[in-house]
Amino acid sequence: EGPFTVFAPTDDAFAALPDGTVETVMMDENKDQLTKILTAHVIPGRLTVADLTKGLSGDQFNNFDTVSGDALSVQRTRGGNAYIFDENGNAWRVTTADVMQSNGVIHVVEGVLLPR
Repeated sequence: EGPFTVFAPTDDAFAALPDGTVETVMMDENKDQLTKILTAHVIPGRLTVADLTKGLSGDQFNNFDTVSGDALSVQRTRGGNAYIFDENGNAWRVTTADVMQSNGVIHVVEGVLLPR
């Protein structure tokens, strides 16, 4: 129902995954894995990058629980870029922020966030 905050990987992010990854998770028998990956990109609430990085300075992080039950961390660099970290330590830069939708907000990220 929402509202939700969605971290949407670019097409290049999906293309950078190991060969066959997308095809494998799209198979009927891997529906649970696909759902886990997709919901690892979603947190409850409508949060702008300013909301996600509120109160941060230096090397600090804000932590959020995803709809999948995994955790994401957000950091803002001195240059002003926001990075999203998954539970595996992968960090992806937000390339387009605050794309407002009727049921939330989308932030485009450079990579696919992988759940544990």
